[in-house]
Amino acid sequence: MPPAKTAYVCLPCRASYKQRHPSPGDDVRVCPRCAGALIHVGSAFAPPRRRDTAAWRTLSVLLHAGIRFRKDCCFGGPGYRPRTLSEVRERMTYARRSGEPFAQALLRREVP
Repeated sequence: MPPAKTAYVCLPCRASYKQRHPSPGDDVRVCPRCAGALIHVGSAFAPPRRRDTAAWRTLSVLLHAGIRFRKDCCFGGPGYRPRTLSEVRERMTYARRSGEPFAQALLRREVP
């Protein structure tokens, strides 16, 4: 059985690559296009199309907030993630008003 693979993303190139899971002491993964550092996003990641700039901006916000797309052993998937910039703005406004941490507000399915 081949080793399991996970997804890495290069935000400037808007590209996703499947590679082996990182091992302890593993060096930084490098993008084959621009030689920039790749971001480990997890094995449950489905990349948007390269032309969909709004989806890549949304993904950039999620990744910079520390949110990843890992499979959960109990639920089978990474859970809810906002897909549009309007959903991200809505959750940012809620986080500012309520004092809830930004990363936690992004994971809410519905904003009260």
